[in-house]
Amino acid sequence: MAPSSSPLRTTSKADEKYANVRWEELGFALTPTDYMYVAKCRQGESFSQGKILPYGDISISPCSPILNYGQGLFEGLKAYRTEDDRIMIFRPDQNALRMQAGAERLCMTSPSLELFVDAVKQTVLANKKWVPPPGKGTLYIRPLLIGSGDTLGVAPAPENTFLIYASPVRDYHKVSSGLDLKVDHKHHRAHSGGTGGVKSCTNYSPVVKSLLEAKSSGFSGVLFLDAATGRNIEELSACNIFIVKGNIVSTPPTSGTILPGVTRKSISELARDIGYQVQERDVSVDELLEAEEVFCTGTAVVVTAVETVTFHDKKVKYRTGEASLSRKLRSMLTNIQMGIVEDKKGWMVEIDRYQGW
Repeated sequence: MAPSSSPLRTTSKADEKYANVRWEELGFALTPTDYMYVAKCRQGESFSQGKILPYGDISISPCSPILNYGQGLFEGLKAYRTEDDRIMIFRPDQNALRMQAGAERLCMTSPSLELFVDAVKQTVLANKKWVPPPGKGTLYIRPLLIGSGDTLGVAPAPENTFLIYASPVRDYHKVSSGLDLKVDHKHHRAHSGGTGGVKSCTNYSPVVKSLLEAKSSGFSGVLFLDAATGRNIEELSACNIFIVKGNIVSTPPTSGTILPGVTRKSISELARDIGYQVQERDVSVDELLEAEEVFCTGTAVVVTAVETVTFHDKKVKYRTGEASLSRKLRSMLTNIQMGIVEDKKGWMVEIDRYQGW
């Protein structure tokens, strides 16, 4: 099946360096690329090498566990084009390990770390011309692991499908200075013993109602509280959160209800490198309201400042702009990702010399 149409996509030739895309108009929405990666595995067996196929719809049983019981996981990572025309991906091993942890929680068979990274490389290489020019965006990569076999009862899927597609994107949030967040004290994203700590597909649709309500009132997003006490902050609908006061940067712990973000982990390390004390601990709403600065991290949002937080009828404004820590950390991270500075962390993986498909 041919890729579906997109208003940003026009006809391009196979030998062109770039796809015919209006890069300046990109947002965070699907612009279909040419190819996807697909591998299948029976329960109790191991994944073997999959195939690069033309991007398009897939066939799946109405009785599959992903459709009936939500047995599925997804990941998100990005490929970057540097000024010297190398194509790099950011810490794909961390996404592979997180998918393995999620698969263990959902009783699924996951691809090995090596196969996961290899599949990401193949997908990016196949869609190389869709990696935007430097400074014009990134190629967002979406690995999926879904229970695709037939089973009527609640049970592990007899077959799992590992699939990767990609789309060029730019900013997730179009904001000038920072996000305006609403603290949701009625709904909860996760609870102790649940699946909040893994990237389960079922974690995301329940937050849409809160998100739509907040956006209809002029907010950028929603910050959720813990279900146990209703006093501590956890995360947004799709990213982690940090608060800054003095030389201390604090973020809620990944103790089972909060997703262990790859960007979260990286930003914590970079903050320590420049002398900040980073604490992973419970953070109360009261501390949030007394913070000097607040920011979010994630693959999609990168590092994005929070300008205001509203809790009940109290609204607090935070430091943003050139003097903010979030601006410095974002620059440090993106300079590594874009090859502007040396990657002394060993985080970036080059793929453009890969010849595996």
